Amino acid sequence: MRLHNKVTLITGSGSGIGKSTAQLFAREGATVVVNDLAEDKGQETAEEIRRAGGNALFVQADVTNPESVQALVDTVIAKYGRIDVLFNNAGISGVGAIHEVEPEAWDRVMTVNIRGTFLPCKYVLPHMMQRKEGSIINMSSCIAEIGLARRASYSATKGAVLALTKSMQVDYAPYNIRVNALLPGTILTPFVENYLRNSYDNPEEAYESLKKRQLSGDLGRPDDVAQAALFLASDESKFMMGSPLYIDGGVVFGKNA
Repeated sequence: MRLHNKVTLITGSGSGIGKSTAQLFAREGATVVVNDLAEDKGQETAEEIRRAGGNALFVQADVTNPESVQALVDTVIAKYGRIDVLFNNAGISGVGAIHEVEPEAWDRVMTVNIRGTFLPCKYVLPHMMQRKEGSIINMSSCIAEIGLARRASYSATKGAVLALTKSMQVDYAPYNIRVNALLPGTILTPFVENYLRNSYDNPEEAYESLKKRQLSGDLGRPDDVAQAALFLASDESKFMMGSPLYIDGGVVFGKNA
């Protein structure tokens, strides 16, 4: 029960990494606030946690909208009195080299991935500052550290999230608030599975190609990232501050011969 009695808020937890993390946090004793834009998926995650004996509340909110995020945080504070852990997991991908990306598509990725991290932090932090306690986990990506073809908008946002994490840590260390970032490699989420099916004539061949990026020889699974998030959320990581945590199967620091 590594998160016993902790109130945790996870954005984008209706599916994929967010859902796996919500379920794991609940098994470790946390009260989990499930947030997603998709009500059906978010409710499903919360209901599955409750059926398994955990504590969960679903609150629908758009992480790019200030009023929506403020209402989300107000709801959690009114019900539980605090937020111990904020996991900014919500995000979208973007495909294309700079000359291929339309301005509207660029702006959308920037809005969801950067503004969608900024706003939950903005409204949760005053409560953590008041209590002088808290852990914030921001979802970056190993793509913040490497070049990858046709991922211009996505890599720009994930680099920004990593830089934001380090800057935030300097500002909020005096309040005993830890801010760290997760840097996953390619994770086999429902989004990636759908991308492979819809973007390639031969999805299996594309999957085999993706696997070769990792020294591990395979893609990660959502629970791999959830376990790392659990470590950052727990008191076990109390000496980690402003740190990038890689869960990438060896993409960044290794290269197959």
